[in-house]
Amino acid sequence: MQQRLPSQLDPPIAFAHRGARAHAPENTIEAFTLARRLGATGLESDVWVTADGVAVLDHDGVVRRGVRKTPIARIERAALPEHIPSLADFYAACGTDFELSLDIKTPDAYGPVVDSVREHGPSVVARTWLCDPDLERLVERRNDLDDFRLVHSTRLAKLTVSAERHAAQLAEAGIDVMNMHHTDWNGGLVVLFHRFGVLAFSWDLQFDHQLEGALRMGVDAVYSDHTDTMMDVMAREVGVAGT
Repeated sequence: MQQRLPSQLDPPIAFAHRGARAHAPENTIEAFTLARRLGATGLESDVWVTADGVAVLDHDGVVRRGVRKTPIARIERAALPEHIPSLADFYAACGTDFELSLDIKTPDAYGPVVDSVREHGPSVVARTWLCDPDLERLVERRNDLDDFRLVHSTRLAKLTVSAERHAAQLAEAGIDVMNMHHTDWNGGLVVLFHRFGVLAFSWDLQFDHQLEGALRMGVDAVYSDHTDTMMDVMAREVGVAGT
């Protein structure tokens, strides 16, 4: 059995990807509340902004009516389907006592998201991880968002420099996390990013062996659709039990 390398977060965060989407419709209040009942220590969602400036949680960012697709950005909040919650709805239903990973799908989402999160106080802000694939955009916003955790979500193949140089760039810019697909990580890379003070998050972990491998590498957070499986592995590997 592979010896578990140390993570920087103890215990690592167990993010329910789009809520407990293996068991309920994704990005719905039902999925988020179920994930919490199953013991997830973090929730994850994608954020878009409506025509009237409301941050809402949805993956595709479009509303389908028959064969037509309308971008959420062109629809006012009141006209959205009931299953799409606003960030305010999310907090009202789920509370705030957990880590929250938000995938910023459009630059326009930053303002409404930041305002909504900050309304709940500094402790909630400190548990909010804003994810963006655009490193330049993250760097530009670092000073204005010094109370948030910023996450560069990308793939190893998309890096234009070596992993070591990229880790150094994140550290220099004050970006907190490198977030990659689980197939991009190995123990050596996790140690490398940790050496620069950058956390390692790993996503799309759907099976026991994937979760076990990632946790033994020392990653600081895992993302899974299967909250029950994730929490079973967390209990075995790091002693975090589901409910």
